[in-house]
Amino acid sequence: MLSPAIDPEGAPFWQYAARGELRVQACADCGELRFPPRPCCPHCQSFGTEWRRMSGQGRVWSYVVPHPPLLPDYAAQAPYNVIVVELDEAPRIRLVGNLVTEPGARLDSLPVERLRIGARVRFVTDPGTGLPQWVLERP
Repeated sequence: MLSPAIDPEGAPFWQYAARGELRVQACADCGELRFPPRPCCPHCQSFGTEWRRMSGQGRVWSYVVPHPPLLPDYAAQAPYNVIVVELDEAPRIRLVGNLVTEPGARLDSLPVERLRIGARVRFVTDPGTGLPQWVLERP
């Protein structure tokens, strides 16, 4: 499997995710949430940051189902889904991931026919890799 490219601003996101927590960077001065993480607040230009814990609940805002040819690490699991999730607490923030049947399940574990825009999902992490995933709130 591929692993994420981790930069200094985004490193805390991945550290929290590996512990099963969804946290989003916020400005320590004006409080605005931002994703992807970056050093300066686009609203007030402050360099102060903090990481706020989110509920991990949201809805499928969009999705795609890639088909071969794909990167070799993923071809054996195709077709699989890649979803965009809109967070309940921060509707302007959207995260990308895979919708699976349970934490750590294969990317193709959820039948493509079950994908729906607006489906309620919850954040989980793959216990083997610490990578973020999503599961349906009501399977």
